[in-house]
Amino acid sequence: MISPDFWRGRRVFLTGHTGFKGTWACALLAHLGADVTGFALDPPTSPALFDMANMGSRVRDLRGDVCDAADLAGAMSKASPDIVIHMAAQSLVRASYAAPVETWRVNVMGTLNVLEAARACTPRAVIVVTTDKVYDQRGAGRPFREDDPLGGHDPYASSKTAAEIATASWRDSFLAPSITVASARAGNVIGGGDYAANRIVPDAIRAFQAGEMLEVRNPSAIRPWQHVLEPLAGYLALAERACHDPAYAGAWNFGPGAAHEQDVATLVHEACALWGAGAGWRRDPHTQHAHEAPELRLDAGKARERMAWTCQLGFRETIEWTIGFYRDVARGADAGALMQAQIATYLERVEASECASF
Repeated sequence: MISPDFWRGRRVFLTGHTGFKGTWACALLAHLGADVTGFALDPPTSPALFDMANMGSRVRDLRGDVCDAADLAGAMSKASPDIVIHMAAQSLVRASYAAPVETWRVNVMGTLNVLEAARACTPRAVIVVTTDKVYDQRGAGRPFREDDPLGGHDPYASSKTAAEIATASWRDSFLAPSITVASARAGNVIGGGDYAANRIVPDAIRAFQAGEMLEVRNPSAIRPWQHVLEPLAGYLALAERACHDPAYAGAWNFGPGAAHEQDVATLVHEACALWGAGAGWRRDPHTQHAHEAPELRLDAGKARERMAWTCQLGFRETIEWTIGFYRDVARGADAGALMQAQIATYLERVEASECASF
């Protein structure tokens, strides 16, 4: 699925590198030996995994706004990347209701600025990361496939759908065939070091640490939970192949199988059991939003068949890795060392899985 030889010394320009998912992307790329230039605003949370893991010492850490087209283009040109991975975004649904225009500005115009900058410096591949929420949630009664209709009720989902449309337009109008452009749509991601507001796992950790009851707004909502390393490995597998073959352009789903598609109640029940004494939850009847999708499922058959991408961690193990990370950090463990240990174990799983398939 991933070739370490390919990534060793590979120049990668990564937007959004100071966020939770971006920090894990930095750690994974650095572990593989890539030459990473990150471009992002300051870390969006306090505490921030990027700072806790001292990630600025492992990558070229540039601070800037993807909405500043000139600054972004200059940084990308100087980095002269082989691969661009665009992860910078306003990624919180509830925050998108508070700042809808800003959400659209970042998620749509920021994406167009990345594509325009890539157009000028011609990397071999561009991966635009969006979300599983880009699909029309009226759905088809089955997991969403890449060619299903797009939609989006809330400002976050609709802005990401617009980013998908813009990406396809720029790919077909300006970038293909010299640059292979793909978009990546991932299911719900969890993992150690996320401290964002209004996300179920960090909200749970804050409640557990404070000795308070976790209030859950929609315990019956079903989501395709996966550890953060799972889609990141998919993005790298996609980028690697896109560098060699323009047939890898277009949209790709990265979501787990049916065993990972669990409701929020199951997730928080497992999290409480793993955290131990003092952890508990209850339903909050006052905060459920009318447009929150009751169920999200992705069909990742395309990625499995064409890139041999599969989730390496089971649902229970995904939660164990996640809650264990927070618990160990709370006990004084080094966040960067924990990340490296999980990455090493994960890549060993990938290698063993690939060997077993032959």
